[in-house]
Amino acid sequence: MKEEAAHKVEKLTELVSYQEGAVVSRTILDKNTGTVTLFAFDAGEGLSEHTAPYDAMVAVLDGEAEVKIAGEPFLLGGGDTIIMPADVPHALRAVERFKMLLVMIKA
Repeated sequence: MKEEAAHKVEKLTELVSYQEGAVVSRTILDKNTGTVTLFAFDAGEGLSEHTAPYDAMVAVLDGEAEVKIAGEPFLLGGGDTIIMPADVPHALRAVERFKMLLVMIKA
């Protein structure tokens, strides 16, 4: 997000659009201390299992997603959130189209 947009009210769900058969991302903030990124997943799309060196919070804005953390599945819908701990394998899959906000704090 550019500096001139920092003092503007925005609807998160309108800042990223779905694309058929794809995962779309848009970085909102990118600082040395962390990132805030919006994602739009088409149905059936996802992120394969991986780890990250920092804790990350997923907040589902709309739609439905399955988040697996250390192999345990969690079903999240609009308004739900979950923390993915650092260095723990996790994956995401769109049960239906969904948008999420990912907040990663580098500490």
